[in-house]
This record gives sequence, C-alpha cells and structure tokens, in this order.
Amino acid sequence: MNKTIQDQQVVKDQSVSIKDDFWGSYIKLVQDVVIPYQYEALHDKAAGAEPSHAIANFEIAAGRKTGEFYGWVFQDSDVAKWLEAVGYSLSIKRDPELERQADEVIDLVGEAQQEDGYLNTYFTIKEPGKRWTNLNDCHELYCAGHFIEAAVSYYEATGKRKLLDIMCRMVDHIDSVFGPEEGKMRGYDGHQEIELALVKLYRLTGEERYLKLSSFFINERGQQPNFLKQQWDNLGSINFFTGQKENLDLKYYQSHLPVREQEVAVGHAVRAVYMYTAMADLAALTGDDTLREACERLWNNITTKQMYITGGIGSTHRGEAFTFDYDLPNDSVYAETCASIGLIFFAQRMLRISPDARYANVMERALYNNVLGSMAQDGKHYFYVNPLEVWPKACSCNPDKHHVKSERQGWFGCACCPPNVARLLTSLNQYIYTIHGDTLYTNLYIGSELTTKL
Repeated sequence: MNKTIQDQQVVKDQSVSIKDDFWGSYIKLVQDVVIPYQYEALHDKAAGAEPSHAIANFEIAAGRKTGEFYGWVFQDSDVAKWLEAVGYSLSIKRDPELERQADEVIDLVGEAQQEDGYLNTYFTIKEPGKRWTNLNDCHELYCAGHFIEAAVSYYEATGKRKLLDIMCRMVDHIDSVFGPEEGKMRGYDGHQEIELALVKLYRLTGEERYLKLSSFFINERGQQPNFLKQQWDNLGSINFFTGQKENLDLKYYQSHLPVREQEVAVGHAVRAVYMYTAMADLAALTGDDTLREACERLWNNITTKQMYITGGIGSTHRGEAFTFDYDLPNDSVYAETCASIGLIFFAQRMLRISPDARYANVMERALYNNVLGSMAQDGKHYFYVNPLEVWPKACSCNPDKHHVKSERQGWFGCACCPPNVARLLTSLNQYIYTIHGDTLYTNLYIGSELTTKL
C-alpha cells in the first residue's frame, strides 16, 4: 500500500505566502484587474466582450426576472470559477467590496437552487423535465464540480458556510441519484470535474460519502454495459450541440475502457487531465496501487509523446483532443489553456504521491509558457488556443485554422479559460511546496514564505 494523504502533509495555502516580484505582479493583476473585469463580463457589462448572460441565467432561475436561458449548457461554470478565484484572492488579502459582490452572487445561486437541492440553470429554465438524461453533452455534474470547488475555496478564505451548505445539499441530491445501489443510476458525467471536486469536499469535511461518490464515478467509467452509450442510444444518437445524428466516440470521453486499463491519453484533453487528477487524488488517499500505476502510464504517455515544448496538450481542434504519439503540428495546434491548467493539477497530485522532479518540471513548463502566454499584460485579453506558429491570413481564410487567433480576445462565448487562469494564479501558493515525511520539497522556484512543521 502507498502512503495515504494522511501520512503525507499537504501544504495548505494559508501557510505559504508569495513574496516574488514577477509572480506577485501577476497575482496583483488578477486581483486588481482580472477578477473585477470578469465580474463585469459575467454581468454583461464588459465593453466589446461577447455576452455571457451567466448571471442573468441565475436571475431567471431564481425568479428575479423573466427570460430565456442563453449561452452554453455549461454557462453556470463560469460563475463558479469566478467565485473560486475570489475565494483564493480573499485568502491572500481581504477585500470587503469584493466579498460583498461574491456574497450577493452566492445569495443569487442559493435562490436558484431547487427544493430537492438540484442546481443548474439550464435545466431549471429550459428543460426542467430532462435532468440527468444527457450526461454525454450537458455537463450537469461538471458544473456541480466547479461550484463544489468554489464552495471549498470561499469557506476556507472567509469561514462563510452559505455556498458550502448549498453545495452539500446538491451533493446529497447527486448521491441520491447516482451510485451502485439498486434504483440509482450507474452513470457519470461526459465532462470529468466533479470527481476531483468531491475529493476537495471530503478533505474539508471528512465526510466519507463524498470520497465514496468520487470513487464510484471514477470506477464506473468505461464499465460494461457502457452508461454513456446507453444514454446516447436512448437519445436517438443525436448530438446535443449539433442536433445531428452521430456516432459516439467513447474515447473522446475517456469512457472506452475502465480507467485502470487505459494505456494512452485519448480524447478531449481537458476532460482527460481532470480525470487523471482525480485518479491521482484517490490513489493517494486510498493507497490503490492499480490506480497509481494507471496515472503513471498516462502521465508518461502525455509528457513524453503528446506534449508541446510549451507544456501545451491536445493537438487538434476537432474535439480539442489528443490525436496520436508525436503528432504535434505547430500551426494548427489547439493546446487549450484549460488543458495546460489541468496538466498542472495532475502534476501537483502526482507530486503528492511521489517527490519526483519530472512532475515539477512539467508543472513549471506549462505554467511559465502556455498559461502565462494565454493572458495579455492588461488582464483583459486571452488566448483560448495557444499556437506555436501563426499566419494571420490563414486564421481567417483556412477553415482548418479558424480556431487559431492572431490576437488575444476580449472574452469568449465559451469562456472557460479566463476564469481558469484567475483561479490558478490566485491559488499558486498551493503548488510551490510538498512535504513527504521529514522532507520539504520545492516544486517551483518562486519567492515565498512558508510556515510549516516537519
């Protein structure tokens, strides 16, 4: 058996403060510009940016106003990631006005929650009778996962329980719907995220049910009969986003095999590394050697055969996905910002299992290159896709390169990346050190002060 997380010591963010001119300037940029700008964007007040309607969706779901749902089916997650970044920011420096804004958003989220604990504005507003019927495409558990992470972050920073209580009610509802017991759905989300979030909730509360539910979602994935395939067939094989009948590619969802049998990173890159992060969390907590070995295999495949020199992963825009070993084109690359952030999450969890420099090296590479390169110095313009080579004319004239932008954008209709950058940079103090036994390891050479006990 491996050491459990209780045998190790995970350095908590409260014990590490960054004292670094370079990184301090980025964190201050996030606090002073990025978080306020994203607050405006979520409220559809950011000049020149694509409308988000994320807050408006919650207002409609809460009954504060009338209207139609607008945006992606997972639009709620942008609000959650903003709240998570706010929590990390407040743990660095209390800001009464920012806290007031966050509390108002949390009040709104609470009003949008249904009586049984369910929380999702798309299905509350648009298709209330179709909860949990399309987990391939509709991201219900994914959105819940981001709100769980936000709740943990905000509680740890402020001691306020409201969002935490909201999400514990939501998890209780989820636990009543999913599981191996008779009468429950033996299912899991098409977009992994809740698995790692439930581990965070478990670490905060010590509630074993949360760890058990995370393990269920990981262990059930790829089992036969295949849950995602069954739901797909029940929906007439119609893709939610295109409205067209399509064949289901289970590799896209990393649902083609049980997770312990997967040898190569395949499919949507963000989903993959979020799942691997949860797998590493569970391996550390439970001492599951088969899960740890799977993590090591998948890590080695990504970082030695499917990763760009910048730490970018996911080489094709078709499915934002991995393709095959050594297929790393410079000009049609995808390398989504969120994918590199997910790779950093994965690296951090692997460092908790084993103090191996190869994990820290990849973390550093992705952080300094792909992640930092994705955000302009004004904090208001971003790359979703991070190419190594750009021919501006090709971005508009070559349909295979329409995803590549020659300039950073003010916002995105699918705005997962900007708030992801914000939450990573404001929580960067959690990535600098790990402790194993009586040894302190430095993972990132960032000026900082650490208070801990060996």
